[in-house]
Amino acid sequence: MRAALEKAALPAADLGDHARCFALREAGGTIAWGALECFGDDALLRSVLVAEGARGTGAGAELVRQLKATASGLGIKRLWLLTEAAEGFFARLGFTTSQRSEAPPAIRETSEFAKLCPASATCMTAILP
Repeated sequence: MRAALEKAALPAADLGDHARCFALREAGGTIAWGALECFGDDALLRSVLVAEGARGTGAGAELVRQLKATASGLGIKRLWLLTEAAEGFFARLGFTTSQRSEAPPAIRETSEFAKLCPASATCMTAILP
């Protein structure tokens, strides 16, 4: 996962800190990656990436659905994320735009929020069942 993120120029330096990493696999290998960092009722959804050959197939949406279900099963009430280019994709999956300041302190203090993603990244959240 780290190599795929680095190749796509996405943050990966802190991936081992608190992240639970997930992969979506098909017969040909891994086609999508994502991670959750959980903090009480909140979690950071991060590092969602679809392999080039699998883009446009629904793999990203399926992975996000699975990550949302996993988070809900862990008792997470809200998922947070930062994106520079995929606001529309995440909006179609139930995320709404939020202000970074609305995120709880534990989320705002993650490396992704505090250091790795630029201030121009869009903050989004989804309420889980």
